[in-house]
Amino acid sequence: MDSKPLIVQSDKTLLLDIHDPAAEDCRNELIPFAELERSPEHLHTYRLSPLSLWNAASAGFTAQDAIEVLKKYARYDVPQVVSAWIQETADRFGRLILIPNPDDVPQEEGLLPQTILLVTDSAIVAKEIENTRSMQKYLQVMTKVPEHRFGFLLNLVDRGTVKQELLKLGWPVKDEIPLRDGEPLDVSLRETCSSGKPLKIRDYQRGAANALVGNKGPGTGFGTIVLPCGAGKTIVGMTIMDMLKTSTLIVTTNVSAVHQWIDELLDKTNLTADQISEYTGEHKEIKQVTVATYQILTWRPEKEGPYPHFNLFTQRAWGLIIYDEVHMLPAPVFRVTAELQAVRRVGLTATLVREDGCEGHVFSLVGPKRYDVPWKELETSGWIADAECIEYRIDMDPETELKYAVAGPRIKHRIASENPAKVQVVQSIVERFSQDKILIIGQYLDQLAEISKLLGVPIITGKTKNADRDVIYNQFRKGEIRVLVVSKVANFAIDLPDASLAIEISGTFGSRQEEAQRLGRILRPKDRKARFFTVITRSTVEEEFGANRQKFLAEQGYSYRLIKSLEELPVELDECTGDNP
Repeated sequence: MDSKPLIVQSDKTLLLDIHDPAAEDCRNELIPFAELERSPEHLHTYRLSPLSLWNAASAGFTAQDAIEVLKKYARYDVPQVVSAWIQETADRFGRLILIPNPDDVPQEEGLLPQTILLVTDSAIVAKEIENTRSMQKYLQVMTKVPEHRFGFLLNLVDRGTVKQELLKLGWPVKDEIPLRDGEPLDVSLRETCSSGKPLKIRDYQRGAANALVGNKGPGTGFGTIVLPCGAGKTIVGMTIMDMLKTSTLIVTTNVSAVHQWIDELLDKTNLTADQISEYTGEHKEIKQVTVATYQILTWRPEKEGPYPHFNLFTQRAWGLIIYDEVHMLPAPVFRVTAELQAVRRVGLTATLVREDGCEGHVFSLVGPKRYDVPWKELETSGWIADAECIEYRIDMDPETELKYAVAGPRIKHRIASENPAKVQVVQSIVERFSQDKILIIGQYLDQLAEISKLLGVPIITGKTKNADRDVIYNQFRKGEIRVLVVSKVANFAIDLPDASLAIEISGTFGSRQEEAQRLGRILRPKDRKARFFTVITRSTVEEEFGANRQKFLAEQGYSYRLIKSLEELPVELDECTGDNP
C-alpha cells in the first residue's frame, strides 16, 4: 500500500491525515480498538486506551490484529514501546476468569449456587489481588482450585462489584459463569409483519445477534452491541429474543420508546397483547415480556431511601434483559449487580461514549462490546441514509455581546445558545427546504417555544403528556405535520423514519453522545439526502462545545461543512437527490 495516512506516536496517540486516499479505510480499521480524541481540519487524533483494547479483545480482536493495523497504515515505523504496551495491555483480558465453584452445588432445583471462583494462571497476579485492600473484603484465598490454578472464593452476590473493582485496578475479568435460564417463552419473528411487509433480517443484524447468543458455537450471553441510529437495533433485540425464547425485560429511555417497543413486538413477532406489558409511571404491570423505563427503576420517594421498583429485576424468572440506549443506563442501576450478572443481557446503543466516564461500568456489568459496524459502511450499503452535516455560524447583536462579555462560564453557554438571531436562521432554513420533514432540536424551552409559535408548529418537551407526545409523533410519521420542535426528550429511542432534516439550535455543552443521537433521528433510509444543521454563535464557547460534540461523528467519517449564510449553500442542497436506495 502506497498511502500511509497514520502517524503512531510513542505516547499512544495516533494522528490520521484525513486528506490521504487511505484515510477512510484506516479510520474504519481503527474503530474497533482506538478512541477519537480530536478532529480538526487536517489531522484527527486517536488514542489507545486499556478499555478500548479490552473491548476489542472481548470481541476476538487480538493485540496482534491491532498492531498489524498500525503497521499497515503507519507512515513511519510503529514505536516498539507502543507495540509492547498493546500486547501487555490486551493480554490482561482473560488473565482473571470467573468460573463456577464445583463444590457449591444447590441441593434443590431452581436454586443458584451461593459462591463462585475467581481464578488465574499467574502467581504474581494472584498475589497482587490478594494484597489489594479494596478486594480483601470480597475474596477468600483458595489453596486448591480446578486445574491447579491460583484462585479466590467469593459470594455470588459480589460478582458484579468484584468485576468493577478489578477493572479499576487494571484487571478486566473474563466472566465464564453460566447464566440462569429464565422462564421459557414461545417467541418467534414473523416472516411477514402484521402490516403486510416481508420481514427481512439484514446480515449485520443477524451477525450482531449471533455475536451475543452464538451461532455455530455458544455465545457469552451478555455484552453490548453498537449500531447507528436507524440501523435497526430493535430488530437485533427481537432476533435475540427469537433465538433465546425466554421471558424478557426490556428497559428503555421514556414512555414513548416503551410504546414503540410494544408496537414493534406486536408487528414483527408472534407475541400477543396479553403477553406484553408496560411498566412505567402510568401503568405498572408485569407479564412474560415487560417494557419499562429507566426513570421508573430509579424513582424513589425519598432522596436517600431505597428504590422500590428495583424488585422488577426479580419479579419474574427473566431469561433476558435488553438495555435499550445502554449508554443512558443510570448509575443507580449499576448497584443491582447480583440481578444484572445472573441473567443473559444485551446493551443496545449507537455510541458507548458516556459523558460521566462510566463506560467501564457498562463493560463490567452489562458486558463488553460484542459487535460494531462503522456508520459510513452502512451508509454506503444503503442501510442508513446518506447524510451531510452543516455548521451554520452566526453573529450576536451588540446588546447580546455585552451580556455575554460580563457573564460567567455556564451563563456564557446559555447566552450563546439562546442567541436571538438563531430564530430567524431556523425560519429561513425551514422555508428553503420546503420538501423536507424537519426536526428542530434544542435544550432551552423558552427558545423552543418562541420558534414553535413563530412557525406555528407543535412542540414536545418534558412537560408534554405522554399521550399527547404519541399523538404528535404519529402525526409527524403520517405526514400530517412537516415541522416539529423537540427538546432533548427526543434525543433517544424515538423512531421518526421520514425525518430528513434536523436543525440543532443548542445542546448539552459538549455531549458527543447527544450529537450522535440527534443525527440518528434522520438516518432512516429514504429517497433524499439527510441534512443535519448545527447553528452556532461565532467566537463563543459554543464553538468549542460544538467541536467536542462533533468528535464522535468525525470518527464515523462525517465532516461538517461550515457556512456563514444560506447563500453559501450549493444549489444541489436545495433539491431532492434521490440517490439513496
